[in-house]
Amino acid sequence: MIRSLKLLAWALVALCGLLGSLPTVASAEDATLQEVVTTLEQGYAGLKDMQASFSQTTTLPGLPKPQKGHGELSLRRPPQGTAQFRFDYAQPKQLIVSNGKQAWFYQPENRQVIVTSMDAMLKSGGSLAMSYLTGLGNVSRDFTAAFAKPARDRQNNYIIDLTPRKPSPALAKLRLAISNEAVEKQRATGATSAGFPIIFSVVMDAHGTETRIDYSKVRTNSALSAGRFSFKAPEGTEIIQQ
Repeated sequence: MIRSLKLLAWALVALCGLLGSLPTVASAEDATLQEVVTTLEQGYAGLKDMQASFSQTTTLPGLPKPQKGHGELSLRRPPQGTAQFRFDYAQPKQLIVSNGKQAWFYQPENRQVIVTSMDAMLKSGGSLAMSYLTGLGNVSRDFTAAFAKPARDRQNNYIIDLTPRKPSPALAKLRLAISNEAVEKQRATGATSAGFPIIFSVVMDAHGTETRIDYSKVRTNSALSAGRFSFKAPEGTEIIQQ
């Protein structure tokens, strides 16, 4: 149960950005930190929903072998109310889904589902992550930003480190790789395509655990239905209310 709750917290934080499909615009100079942050903030403004494939690697202190997983992610931001999300893990086989009011953690091998309210998730320290799911997050307000070292990856994307102004055990630092193409488009036109231009995210907690999520095959604003973000336990499943 604890592992499932931690998994959700890592997943929520990771949702603060998504990779968009953007044209390349050449630039002779590197972007400033503020230009990169602006690209990140503006990208999310037009995001209504998204789907993506993801791969996840979690490194825990004292364990030589990282834990890995992969699957499909969906997110929907209704005009009113809290955002809805769904993580379909192909490996390990499990499902995390929320309709904005409740969250379900389903493990088919154990024939067990844990049900908790999103209010409880907020009180447990997930408020910063949830603010991004609902579209209320503001990088400049919630974080102190700095370029990572190095400031670019091998594909020339920008890497920034975000330190929460109000740290929590679940989130000590957030590292984001932001699409160079998205930044250059924003610099050239003043506009960013819908969807956060994130290549990967790394969540670092207060205990030294690091969880990296890489995004691929991102599709945005495809009119996902609310029904996708609900869950009905199969017959014979043990239901645990939290």
